[in-house]
Order: sequence, then C-alpha cells, then structure tokens
Amino acid sequence: MKQRLSNRVRNIAPSATMSIDAKTKSLMAGGKPVINMSVGEPDFDTPVAAAFAGVRAITSGKTRYTPAAGTLELRKAIAAKLMRENGLTYQPEQIVVSSGAKHSLFNTFLALCDEGDEVILPAPYWVSYPEQIRLSGATPVIVQATEATGYKLTPQLLAAAITPHTRALLLNSPNNPTGAVYTEQELRDLGEVLLDKEIYVVTDEIYEKLVYGVEQVSFAAVVPELMDRTLTVNGFSKAFAMTGWRLGYVAAPPDLAKAMASLQSHATGNPSSISQYAGLAALDDFNPAMVAEFHRRRNTLVHGLQAIPGVECLLPDGAFYVFPNVSHWFGYRASGQVIDSSTRFCELLLEQELVAAVPGDAFGSPQNIRLSYATSYENVEAAVSHLQRFISSLEA
Repeated sequence: MKQRLSNRVRNIAPSATMSIDAKTKSLMAGGKPVINMSVGEPDFDTPVAAAFAGVRAITSGKTRYTPAAGTLELRKAIAAKLMRENGLTYQPEQIVVSSGAKHSLFNTFLALCDEGDEVILPAPYWVSYPEQIRLSGATPVIVQATEATGYKLTPQLLAAAITPHTRALLLNSPNNPTGAVYTEQELRDLGEVLLDKEIYVVTDEIYEKLVYGVEQVSFAAVVPELMDRTLTVNGFSKAFAMTGWRLGYVAAPPDLAKAMASLQSHATGNPSSISQYAGLAALDDFNPAMVAEFHRRRNTLVHGLQAIPGVECLLPDGAFYVFPNVSHWFGYRASGQVIDSSTRFCELLLEQELVAAVPGDAFGSPQNIRLSYATSYENVEAAVSHLQRFISSLEA
C-alpha cells in the first residue's frame, strides 16, 4: 500500500513557535504561572474603529463573497496607504488581499517558483519561510548573517549566494526574530547587486510601524529600478493587533498579482468579508501608544539581559523581539541536565523557571533564543529576574 501522506507534507517541519506555545498553554491550563515570552502577538486590543466596522459588516449583511483578491474599496485604500506611507505607486489591481500576510507569502512563492528554483533566505529567519519555499518546489538557500553585521544580509554575502537557479531574494525588515531594520543605504547596496540580474525581491514588511528611533523604508521605494521585480507583503496582524482577523496583502507587478488572485480563487477564495471591512477602518486608526509601550519594554528587557553574565544581546531597532546569544552556557548543567542546544536551554528554562522562549534553532541560529516583549511590562521584568536566577543556578 502506498504511503498515506504526500512527500510534500511529510517533509514539513512543525512550527517551533506553535510547539512552545502549546506546551506553555498546557502548563497554564494546569494552573502554572508561566511567563509567556514565546508568541508574536500584540497584547493590545484591535482598534475600536476596526472592531465596530467588523460588527457593522455583520449586522448590515456584508457577509457574502467578495472578489477573490479583496474588495475594490479595500484595495484602493491599501494602494493609497502604500503611496502615502511608503512612497510606492500601485494600482488596485496590483493588490491581492489574503487571509493574513502568511497566506500572501505562500501565494507569492507558489506563483513565483518552480521545481529547481532557489530563493535566497538570510538567517536568522522566520520559521515559516523555508517551509513555504520548499512547498513551492524551490530550495531555500540559507545565508547566515551574524551579530557582527547586526544580523543583516550584506552585498558580499548576497552576491556569493547567487547562482543560475536563483529566482528570488526574501527580505524581512523589521525582522523576526532579530528586530533588525535595514537602513536606506543598506537596501540600496543590496539592490545594486541585483540590478543586472533576473531575480525577484520579496519583502515582508509586516512589522513596519513597530520601529524605535529609526526609519523603516520600503525596498521598492529605495531601489525603484527593481519595482517591476519587487513584491511587497504586509498585513494588519502586528501594527493593528488584528492577529485573529487574518488579513494581509501583497502588492506585486500586474502579471504576478493576476496570477495570485487566480490561485487564491481556487484555493481559499476571498479573505473574510468581515475582516476586510474591519481592515479598511483600521488603516486610519493606528495607535502610536503601542509603539511607545513596546519601546519601553524593549529597553527594560535588553538592559536586563545585557547585565546577565555570559549573555550577549543586541538592541533591536524594530518588531517586538530580542534575540540573545546564550551559547556561552552550552555544556553547563541545570539540575544535572546538560544544556547542549538552544532547544534544551528553552526546555529547561520553561520547566524550572516557567519562562517560555523559542529556541534559535527554529530560526536558523542555534546559538540564540527569541524572547517576545509583546506581553505586559510586569512580565518583561519578571522574565529578566527568572532568567538571571536560571543562569546563576547553572553548573559547569
């Protein structure tokens, strides 16, 4: 009898962020006071205007199918937003609205890649990127960025990774898991490498509004020569605390946008009509107080981590994560158990101190762990204290 599952799904790696979250929620369900620093979900409410727009959509009967690519009204509003905030000129027919930015990325790779193609993926990377690339038939070419470059891809590393099979480069700025934000000059330098290459650029800008003391710029605005080969992905989950609404979008060259809309029409159909009306209202209701609070938490968490012996932690410029290097403590023991990886570090930290973090192995950086400060300030302070106690208890 043939195997029950396809090779495609058998080879998918489980999401480490969801796995840690499941263990965390299991402990919490058992009454344990876990400090959850693992999940990238803002602890703020959806903007009131967006919430009421969703309710009005339900009560006024706006619950029918919409065009597969999203309502024209929302696509016009997104195009206007991209012009106003990002300096990007897109027509509504170049916007495809999907069930979350993750869905937009998946559509992008399916529409762009074939078997044998390669996609350059800087590490550290978000856990779903390599799996989505593989599911499209392409191969992720992992390029390791280090603390020395602020966890950013350099032109030299990019040039060295290009082969005749390179189809696309994936950039995520602000970055998950590192919080790194590419400057205008850094993006321009990367673009210079690609000017004479037939290579697409996929930019994930989902954390664009969550930056601290720096400016976030869109790749296509900095390198307009590559506008016809750039796909800009964004969404409502992070900036508008609308994770459960599942609403994202991609802005793309006309032929690719048309292909993705067609693909989506056969896969999921339109994104939720209710979420689209909520998203339309959200675009004009961003809450800057959220950024100020994340900024405060970031400073407390990073300064606390930097004070712990043996822990190296860069100050991130965006998103709501820190990505400390804890490899100094590999080989040490916690209650007799050897810490031989970041995964084991996180498992023991959760067991002994009830702090949930995500191992860097999941992000292509096995020396690090990811801590999310999308939680209360009190949790951030407590997490630092518990980490200090955990590390001080380790034995050589």
